[in-house]
Amino acid sequence: MSPFAGGPAQSGHARFPSLHEFVLLIALVMSLGSLSIDNLLPAFGPIQSDFGIPDPNDLQMLITAYMVPFAVMQTVYGPVSDAIGRRPTLMIGLAVYLLGGFIAATAPSFAMLLIGRAVQGAGLAATRVLTVAIIRDRFAGREMARVLSITMMVFIIVPMLAPASGSLLLLLGTWRMIFGTILGFAVLVAAWFFIRMPETLHPEYRRPFSVGQIVSAVKVTVSTRVSIGYATGVALMMGCLMAYIGSAQQIFETEVYGLGALFPLVFGCIAAFMGAASFTNATLVRRLGMRRLSHIGLCGFTLVAAVQLGVALLYGGRPPLLLFAAIFAFNQFLYSLTVPNFNSIAMAPLAAIAGTASSFIGSYTTLVGALFGFVIGRSFNGTVVPLSLGYLCLGAACLVAVLWTERGHLSLWSEPDEEGDEQAMPVAAE
Repeated sequence: MSPFAGGPAQSGHARFPSLHEFVLLIALVMSLGSLSIDNLLPAFGPIQSDFGIPDPNDLQMLITAYMVPFAVMQTVYGPVSDAIGRRPTLMIGLAVYLLGGFIAATAPSFAMLLIGRAVQGAGLAATRVLTVAIIRDRFAGREMARVLSITMMVFIIVPMLAPASGSLLLLLGTWRMIFGTILGFAVLVAAWFFIRMPETLHPEYRRPFSVGQIVSAVKVTVSTRVSIGYATGVALMMGCLMAYIGSAQQIFETEVYGLGALFPLVFGCIAAFMGAASFTNATLVRRLGMRRLSHIGLCGFTLVAAVQLGVALLYGGRPPLLLFAAIFAFNQFLYSLTVPNFNSIAMAPLAAIAGTASSFIGSYTTLVGALFGFVIGRSFNGTVVPLSLGYLCLGAACLVAVLWTERGHLSLWSEPDEEGDEQAMPVAAE
């Protein structure tokens, strides 16, 4: 039977959506997180002006305040969804997100805006855990990897367009309109999900919420060398991405290159390279394997980061825009060849505790990545040197983590036999 057959526990709900509708709906749910960050980047200047913030680096708190609760709450939503189901848990998370959006849109002070952002992150953590869980409920092994790749190709359109849509909204009104528009979009997505997506958790896989089970699953995850090693690699690489997102507006729009209204164009072009990497990964991973492809990507990432830093220093921290953007976009391409495969490798040995393990790994990688990104972002000094140095240091640290995990061996020319892909994420018989 096709892995996309009708799922369990559908009584009282609509027929399970077609593959195209399923991919589009999951991608839109995932996109709420990216939209909530990227759409806000052009508004940093107006927010700074409205609240009289003296240090523009403080605006990066809008990202960190969102990301920390986003990381922590993932540990809650996974086990809760194993107990009460994916559908109600996701709806709870979206309701919390909408509350945070309302607080942010009406915030009378920067402190209250940060509180709204924190509530948004706490709610949207559900989407990070449950979109992957829902796909895992419906698909296994390589078919799951294919659906994830297709979903990511649809999802990548959002960071390409988000800053441009944010800039357009600023032309029509204030930065508060950005939050209002996202709220309206989130309501539509939540309604679509509620109407069209049945429960996907198989009844035999339901487990009562138990702190003891959570602690036990975390111990297994931490003590599994492959899982914790590659999860640490993901965390370090995410630190690079968070540093870029936090610094992008200052680098491209204002202090380094002064692109102004052209900032969304550059941001979108770089995101397009990440989308191209998702397509490349989906095409090559079956032939080269997850380890080989990700190890090549990581080595290339670290090498290109060294070139990026060298170019930055050569030009006094302000290299020509086209040169820097080309190097940086290529490194984001390599990033997107590495991180998704690292995630899959980390989860492969944890099939029996996949739900809780996914929550812990997601929380761990996001929290560590957000903290590294905050440190690098706060080091911004009007040049691209801190970002470039951060990329090189975190890339090198990730390489060390992978070498430790693989006991000194990198799969650059051959892939180990034990991928564990088909066995890693089983699906109940339908």
